[in-house]
Amino acid sequence: MSLIRFVHAADLHLDSPFQGIAASDPTVAARLRSATFDAYERIIDLCIEQRVDALLVAGDVFDGRDRSLQAQLKFVAGLQRLDEAGVRSFICHGNHDPLDGWDANLTFPPSALSFGPEVERAPVFPDDPDRVAVYGMSYPTSVVKENLVPRFGTKGAELFAIGLVHANVGTDTGHEVYAPCTLGDLEGTGFDYWALGHVHTRQVLRGNGPAVVYPGNPQGRHPNEDGPRGAYLVEVSDAGDVDLEFHPTDLVRWQGLELRIDDIDDTQDLLDRLDQAIGAAREAADGRDLVARLTLSGRGPVHGDLVRPGFIDSLQTDLNQSWSSRRPFAYCERVTDSTFPALDRNERKQAEDFIGDLMRLVDDYSVDPANLDDLRTALDPLFTNARASRYLQDSAPTDEELTALLSAAEGACLDLLLGDES
Repeated sequence: MSLIRFVHAADLHLDSPFQGIAASDPTVAARLRSATFDAYERIIDLCIEQRVDALLVAGDVFDGRDRSLQAQLKFVAGLQRLDEAGVRSFICHGNHDPLDGWDANLTFPPSALSFGPEVERAPVFPDDPDRVAVYGMSYPTSVVKENLVPRFGTKGAELFAIGLVHANVGTDTGHEVYAPCTLGDLEGTGFDYWALGHVHTRQVLRGNGPAVVYPGNPQGRHPNEDGPRGAYLVEVSDAGDVDLEFHPTDLVRWQGLELRIDDIDDTQDLLDRLDQAIGAAREAADGRDLVARLTLSGRGPVHGDLVRPGFIDSLQTDLNQSWSSRRPFAYCERVTDSTFPALDRNERKQAEDFIGDLMRLVDDYSVDPANLDDLRTALDPLFTNARASRYLQDSAPTDEELTALLSAAEGACLDLLLGDES
């Protein structure tokens, strides 16, 4: 028998607008907008099917302060389903849905608790209040820059204490810094599990002692939120050990695709390869609809076609006419041309001109570790800049990454210098 079983979700962002896609394909946009609601329903289904004791939602239930009535009605309806199944629910609000946003004041079921602006303690099992307790608080406004962890105090008499909060742990999160704290802050509370929200990519910062977990968002909403999205099913043993099991809940999966043109001879070959790439990605999406962002790279004869006015737009339209009507659909959200003209690099490098000098310089830097160190030193002002360092901290490129950057820089220079010259 376990001490508790619960589902940890966060960042539902119900009713996200998907404005960019709405302008180009309303049908796909409508599917994406409904996907946030459908992913939430899958979370509710998971709770009921697994007969868990509770659902924890760590902030950003809604996409904005002025959350829609539809989003609020559907959220409360899900909590009502949990109530009827005997599952309790605990909710905090974050920077996207703070307490001072518009609220329709709908009645929550008796088993659902939405935390207020101060830390509250709530037992998961009312008839056994010292078994498991959830401590939580919501953002009173959209901007909370202070460390909220000290407000939680330390673990009380309960066997297992859960902290529920929307926050940044550390600095390398890729998200705007709200309620910043450190792992040390969380450890110092003596809590056993920190149910976190705000970071949309799932991360287990610690597995036990305490467990510190971001489940990520349950439905990807743009190309940077690719791959499976979902929630964690958490089981705690009588000894307090935490077992985490990720469950995908997304309905639409985002995927970045890259196709190199080096061995593609003509437009028909390009179309065939693109069809194969989209088909393979859709096949790998576990039965989900697919939204792809496609990058064309490399050097080849079709580069000349790709840079023709309107060619890329027509290419994207053709792909979407072919794939967006299928079920599950595949939709190409963007095609980016990062290709270069074909050329014999070894032959061109021998020329005694600026381009030959450039290519030889790139080769010299790529194979000499001392030169790569010099290049890294030259980039130091960027990574130590007061305004940029918050985003680039611990991101200094490795030798392999520097070599790749040199190759990309050479390609960009050659594209500008050579134009369509092969």
